[in-house]
Amino acid sequence: MGVVLGSGLGNVLDGKGTSIRYGAIPHFPKSKVRGHAGVLQVGDVAVLRGRCHYYEGYSMQEVVRPIRVLAELGVKTVVLTNAAGSINPKYKPGELMMIEDHLNFMGGNPLRGGNLDDIGPRFPDMSDTYDPELRKMAVRVARAQKITLRKGVYVALAGPSYETPAEIRAYRKLGADVVGMSTVPEVIAARHAGMRVMAFSCITNLAAGLSADPLSHDEVIKTTQAASGDLARFLEAFLEKVV
Repeated sequence: MGVVLGSGLGNVLDGKGTSIRYGAIPHFPKSKVRGHAGVLQVGDVAVLRGRCHYYEGYSMQEVVRPIRVLAELGVKTVVLTNAAGSINPKYKPGELMMIEDHLNFMGGNPLRGGNLDDIGPRFPDMSDTYDPELRKMAVRVARAQKITLRKGVYVALAGPSYETPAEIRAYRKLGADVVGMSTVPEVIAARHAGMRVMAFSCITNLAAGLSADPLSHDEVIKTTQAASGDLARFLEAFLEKVV
């Protein structure tokens, strides 16, 4: 099993294992964004505490290198988490959402260029990107833990600027429930490598135009830290069922 922890979620699953800072791993991309610890912890589960982002200037191939390292380590199932803004007015800050599908508006794809034939096929199928059986299991775990688990579509944008109200209205019409600036490249790389994928968003704020409050990264970090207890409890119970 592998887990990727998003913005402000670096203390989740703080268990036993060998910890290695990203900077000590040759050619490993290092996040420069506050809220991303930049540590690989390897134990019963391989945990990436923080990620790098496309908007930091990394290429798509660099962004997904940690996922490919997990694949080389033998990880067969990966769970990704992120912080996201709510487009769906029913979904509130502090809640968790299970990603059932996504829209890629990042303007790139990590599989562009020569195919890595030893990892996966030239044209991987993305029909059941987010594993149906794991999604059913997640619903059962959330119910048992008495945690509200929303379901929906994640739209990924390149960033780093937040969206305009007009853009949010457009993405809502296209079927998106939350918006963020990560995860989708890693999901594509994981599916290319034949890994089972699950992903969860920690909803941190209402998207542009849905609230009078200005958007800020401080708000994202504050909300994810407040919600990290529920996410930790949920992930620990979920991983017990999967590992």
